[in-house]
Amino acid sequence: MNSKLRNCLLTAAPLLLLGGCVASRPQEAHYSVTALRPTSPEAVRVKVSLRQQAVYVMEGDRLLMAAATCVGLPEKPTPRGTFRITQKIEHKRSNSYGYFVRGSEIEPGEARNPKPGRFVGYPMAYWCEFSPAYGFHSGYVHPVPRTHGCLRLHKSVAPKFYALVSEGTPVNIADDQPEDAKFSAQVARPTDYKDPDPASELMISDRVFEKPAGPLLVPQ
Repeated sequence: MNSKLRNCLLTAAPLLLLGGCVASRPQEAHYSVTALRPTSPEAVRVKVSLRQQAVYVMEGDRLLMAAATCVGLPEKPTPRGTFRITQKIEHKRSNSYGYFVRGSEIEPGEARNPKPGRFVGYPMAYWCEFSPAYGFHSGYVHPVPRTHGCLRLHKSVAPKFYALVSEGTPVNIADDQPEDAKFSAQVARPTDYKDPDPASELMISDRVFEKPAGPLLVPQ
């Protein structure tokens, strides 16, 4: 993994970034957004409003999904411009940040500073890369910029986004989007970023890649 992808994770509080992959508070259990099945998947495009911290998935002028996102810090901003989804990895793990596992001992660390044990990267479920080392993925969605450039989606939203986009789907990222005026008020923001850090035993297991229940996309 190159240095840009390492910037997708906050080294000071790595567990807070990635905990969105796991179970959350009872009041968060039903947090979700509706995602409509596109008529023409090749016509899907993604618009990201950095100021509103919102993602709009569009098919022509029709809104398929509007969701909150967490964007990059001012000193490590999310790239602006026009991109395309270049790869999708459902069960993505970091190659740089994670845990060193030795028997029953689990210690956070960085691959570049090895410690005794087996290295297991932090989970970044439903990874959709739009630029080298930058992508959408599941994680805590803070109400303020918090990432090092990646765009995090709530754990209930990330699999729907993953189902809506394909390799080649256009992505436009800007300070503001025309869709803000019409759709930003519909974007609810989750609060499970306040939850305690998930157990390290869960973070290193395949159970962290929790499969969503029910259909992801609904008919139009």
